[in-house]
Amino acid sequence: MQATCPNANVSLHSHLNVKRDNGIPLNEAVANQSIETVYLIGHDLQVREALSELLTTLDVRVVGFESATAYFEYRKPEEPGCLIIDMQLRDINGADVQQQIGREVSPPVIFISSHPDVPATVRAMKAGAIEILTKPVDPAALVQALQEAFAQHRKLRLRKAELAQLQQRFSLLTPREREVVPLIVGGLLNKQAAFILGSSEVTPQIHRSQVMRKMEARSFADLVRMAIKLRIRHWSAESRSPDLAPQSHHEWSRKQLAG
Repeated sequence: MQATCPNANVSLHSHLNVKRDNGIPLNEAVANQSIETVYLIGHDLQVREALSELLTTLDVRVVGFESATAYFEYRKPEEPGCLIIDMQLRDINGADVQQQIGREVSPPVIFISSHPDVPATVRAMKAGAIEILTKPVDPAALVQALQEAFAQHRKLRLRKAELAQLQQRFSLLTPREREVVPLIVGGLLNKQAAFILGSSEVTPQIHRSQVMRKMEARSFADLVRMAIKLRIRHWSAESRSPDLAPQSHHEWSRKQLAG
């Protein structure tokens, strides 16, 4: 396997969001950012060493494991990266490793294999694998797969951070304010929400203001997007919370018309 590939080196650097400032070595510029890490799982020492040498020339941090067990026991820091897994591991099938790590927010997977079979390839790709590369690995193909994997993992980590921030804001709401959120995103007016809650009209108005402030929502649409990300179902007569008053929005409407 080739250990170096200058063209691949330039290609990967250009997609790592690393800028070479005057007088600052590229390695230092990379160190000042979140350095991508490749977790390399494979029982073949020669293959691991050759891939590690190639990846090191690309300013990518490499952590190698001879087995899936060793990888799962390793304490992994929160940083962008990807997994390169040999499909033919001694302790477990590479596809089974992918299935296990899929239970958490883990780095994207790139497989390498001497003789990838069609069923295994289909299974791996359906499970979200970035690519399956045939050994000996083509450096240019590896670089392209790494670019996609790093970009995908950055997006996953960003979504995870955004969700954690929304959950933290939501935790600041009082129990009653949390009950009001489905009513707000369901589009109910203050008068309708008050009827459902069995309160005065000013109460949901106050709660609405507090919810918008604590959630840091810039608009109604912004709050709706937050509720979707938090998987909060908007209120409807068909899916109303049993904790709320028994009267439905339809009953409220009929009483309003009758009055």
